[in-house]
Amino acid sequence: MKYLGIDYGEKNVGIAVSDDSGSLAFAKTILNNNKQLLESVLKICDEEKVDVIVMGDSFDFSGQPNNIMKDVLKFKKDLEKNDLIVYLEPEFLTSAEAERIQGKNDKIDASAAALILKSYLDKKQLNDS
Repeated sequence: MKYLGIDYGEKNVGIAVSDDSGSLAFAKTILNNNKQLLESVLKICDEEKVDVIVMGDSFDFSGQPNNIMKDVLKFKKDLEKNDLIVYLEPEFLTSAEAERIQGKNDKIDASAAALILKSYLDKKQLNDS
């Protein structure tokens, strides 16, 4: 089973993909958050033969949904309307963690998506054991 990870942002959307076994996550690309976003993600899902999408679930320090969450949930519904399975994975400071690991560069959002996806895959692997 193959997975796609999404770090949804106001301007940029980080994309990561898993290996075919669904155990490793790799940063893939960064997409502009524009009118072509849905089409671009669907194309990647088709090309990569993705079975499941994992999106970051964004909350603030007090545990309240961030302002971006309404957009995340809308995009999730748009993906589901295209017959995709979409899960939300709690994410907290993944962009900061990605920057800490690799330094500041233009791939941070894709790396954050990989961290979100890897967190989901690790939990899934534990639950499946």
